[in-house]
Amino acid sequence: MTSRAPLPLADQCCAPIAREPLGEAGAVELAAILKAIADPTRLRLLSLIARDQAGEMCVCDLTDVVELSQPTVSHHLKVLVDAGILTREKRGVNAYYGLVPGALDSLATVLTAGR
Repeated sequence: MTSRAPLPLADQCCAPIAREPLGEAGAVELAAILKAIADPTRLRLLSLIARDQAGEMCVCDLTDVVELSQPTVSHHLKVLVDAGILTREKRGVNAYYGLVPGALDSLATVLTAGR
């Protein structure tokens, strides 16, 4: 699986937002990530991939589950890849998607109310 860097937020604002106010750039970045996952289809895809025993899924295996066409599913997955949440690896004609290690943990850390 092609590795991506952890979410940029992990480096810039590890502190929970309840402890340190977000700057403008951090707020824009966090909003973009939240916007990427704030879609019911994307949340379903993320959940399916996250729980898969292999840790990755082919787009071809996701289309029937979410009852959407391959181009639509690929678009949703691209949004999650662009947000730094998923990785994408092309194998022949198929693309496989997996979670970026630590991406959800980084997001959870930023959103925690811990002080």
